[in-house]
Amino acid sequence: MREDIERILLNEEQIHTIVAGLGRRISTDYQGKNLLMVSVLKGSVVFMADLMRAIDIPCRIDFMAVSSYGSGVKTSGVVKIVKDLDINLEGYDLLIVEDILDSGVTLSYLKKMLMDRGPASVRICTFLDKPERRKADIIPDYVGASVPDEFVVGYGLDYDEKYRNLPYLGVLKEAVYSK
Repeated sequence: MREDIERILLNEEQIHTIVAGLGRRISTDYQGKNLLMVSVLKGSVVFMADLMRAIDIPCRIDFMAVSSYGSGVKTSGVVKIVKDLDINLEGYDLLIVEDILDSGVTLSYLKKMLMDRGPASVRICTFLDKPERRKADIIPDYVGASVPDEFVVGYGLDYDEKYRNLPYLGVLKEAVYSK
C-alpha cells in the first residue's frame, strides 16, 4: 500500500494535534447542550473514534451510511441512504462528522434531510475540506485541515475500499486510480 502513496500530507502527530484542537472547540461550544455526533460511514469512522475521545463533555453517537461515489473517484451526484440513524433527533444538538467535504452535494442533502427531523441544531465537522471542488452551497462549522485538489487516502479515506487503515493522510499516485 505504501508504495502507492506519492507523498504524505499529514502525519500521525499532525492528525492528533488537529483532532485534539477540534475536540477542545467542540467541548466548549457544546457545553450544557445535548450533543449527538453522527458519523457518516465508512470514511469518518477513524476520525469519529478519535474525535469523540477528544471531547470531554457528555455526548451520544450514531452512524449513518450514505453513498454517492460507488467505486469511482468522482461523485455520481445521486445520494443513497444505505443505513439510517437509530436515534430520534428531536431535542439533540446534532454534529455531523465527516471525513472530507469535497463537492458538498452529499453533505448538503444530508444536512437538509436531518434538519427536517427536528433537532435543536445541526452543525458540520469535517476532518478535511477541499473548498475549490465545492458544487453545493455548504460551509462546515469545524474544519480539521484544508487539502489541495488531489486524491487523498488514509486515516479512514479510501480508494475502492482500500487504504483506509493507513495511519496518515497521503496523496494517492495517479497511476493507481487511472487504470
